[in-house]
Amino acid sequence: MTTKLYQFMAACAIGWLILSWAQPAQAARIKYVFKSWSGPDLNIYVTRPVNLAADRPVVFVMHGTRRNADEYRDQWHDLANEHDFLLVVPEFSKRDFPGSDRYNLGNVFDSDGSVNPESNWSYSAVEKIFDDVKKRFGMSVNAYSLYGHSAGAQFVHRYIFYVPDARVKRIVAANAGWYMLPDFNTAFPYGLQGSAIDRKRLEKSLQLPVTILLGEKDTDPDHENLRQTPEAMEQGDHRLARGLYFYETARATAEQLGVPFNWERVIVQGAGHDNRLMAPAAVPYLLGK
Repeated sequence: MTTKLYQFMAACAIGWLILSWAQPAQAARIKYVFKSWSGPDLNIYVTRPVNLAADRPVVFVMHGTRRNADEYRDQWHDLANEHDFLLVVPEFSKRDFPGSDRYNLGNVFDSDGSVNPESNWSYSAVEKIFDDVKKRFGMSVNAYSLYGHSAGAQFVHRYIFYVPDARVKRIVAANAGWYMLPDFNTAFPYGLQGSAIDRKRLEKSLQLPVTILLGEKDTDPDHENLRQTPEAMEQGDHRLARGLYFYETARATAEQLGVPFNWERVIVQGAGHDNRLMAPAAVPYLLGK
């Protein structure tokens, strides 16, 4: 082998080492199957930043109506890496959780209208997954943050009422299409009448640290998947209006009940019905920054 070839190969090796040193290590994308609860097995999509400390935040993200947990994980991947938190995205598949009743509305009721055992509610999976995540990834934190967009926000805002004692410390519901109002005079699923939620749960939910995150441009009254029933239309013509109505109803209910109201509403300027635009705006509220 000639001297020039040796020199060329050495230069290549040095260049490769310099390039390797210059590029930061990439966060790991992980997928595993979660079985340790009463419902069907769940695919869990995770982003774990390199050298993640045990005391860093754990953030759950709930996907939308397309049940595209992998896409939501990928949309949040860089944010998890940048802000150094463990990202957890459970998948509630259409096969195992068909329709909005099984996912958005939490599988609280069976087909006959009877209340399912609480262990079978879709909402009950989150706390179990958190226990698994702590053990699996060596996390020492005792609480998590929870975010949902669109159908995921429907899951999240109902989770507030059904599981007010959960170990969740910050909650963000973004751009839900319609809401279960905190009002016992409005029938389920648009209100609490017949919802299996009592006054004690309601009072606790109104004191949780909740952010209703709304896109300024999420104002299309004919948007795909926007519910058009008379009850939904009473909440507003579009998602922005319905989110504002939900927040004001909750605020008035807290005042009526005489309990502290720890919710806030935030409008994201320039954002429509797009998780990719809402997610960065949600991060400060999920991490308490």
